[in-house]
Amino acid sequence: MTALRCPVCGGTLLRQEKVFRCEKGHSFDLARQGYVNLMVHNGSGKRHGDDKRMVSARTAFLDKGFYDPLSRLLCELAGKTEGDVLLADAGCGEGKYTCDILNALKCSGRKAEGVGVDISREALIAAARRDRSLTLAVASSAQLPLLSGCCDMVLNVFSPFCREEFLRVLKPGGTLLRVWPLEQHLWELKTLVYDEPYPNRPPEPEAEGFILSEYRELRYAITLHGAEIGALFEMTPYYYKTSREDQRKAEEAAELTVRLEFGVGRYTKAGDAP
Repeated sequence: MTALRCPVCGGTLLRQEKVFRCEKGHSFDLARQGYVNLMVHNGSGKRHGDDKRMVSARTAFLDKGFYDPLSRLLCELAGKTEGDVLLADAGCGEGKYTCDILNALKCSGRKAEGVGVDISREALIAAARRDRSLTLAVASSAQLPLLSGCCDMVLNVFSPFCREEFLRVLKPGGTLLRVWPLEQHLWELKTLVYDEPYPNRPPEPEAEGFILSEYRELRYAITLHGAEIGALFEMTPYYYKTSREDQRKAEEAAELTVRLEFGVGRYTKAGDAP
């Protein structure tokens, strides 16, 4: 069953060989790297999202298992949803959490399909390398290229929280899994790089239109060596807003123990939500 929606007319997009096409004839080619571009262009010509260097750093870092406790928690929470699952990852990045959750659901004997949406073409190329069965689309979470009420589950990890869109695409009673950084997340990395670091400001867990079924806080520390420190910094937005002088502090550090702190919520779409 297709879940993609035409960004031009809102009709259902059906895959035909290497192209997605709606009944009104709007068509979108499937790139050889495994994604379809459904971004609504603003005419600026500017490329958006994480670049190749940032995606490469994140992929290498996550593949070493440093964030695996978070992934295991997400798999545990996802497993509480009954039946088969169509999962939409809004801001999927390179697809680590998407694939881990889908694999866990399949191992439990359920049918699970995944749609990954991200504004970064480079991130989707990396996600396709993880799993060619994923449906991957370049698009914004604020304008998800998904049919209304098509999804059993939406995943939102360190990405903009687009409440109205998540409500739109979820089925009644559908599940939202959301992750955000807590106050001291990556604090030691910040103190290494910045003269005046500041704590994160976590959002309130509650969200209108959703019932907060479960809330967890996950805290642990990891010790990094050499290039791992630079890779962690490069995979964050901080790196690209930091001077070259401060970037070198992370690149030249020999060892760093850093706190990881996550807020994780499992939500159910309220019965009266649109």
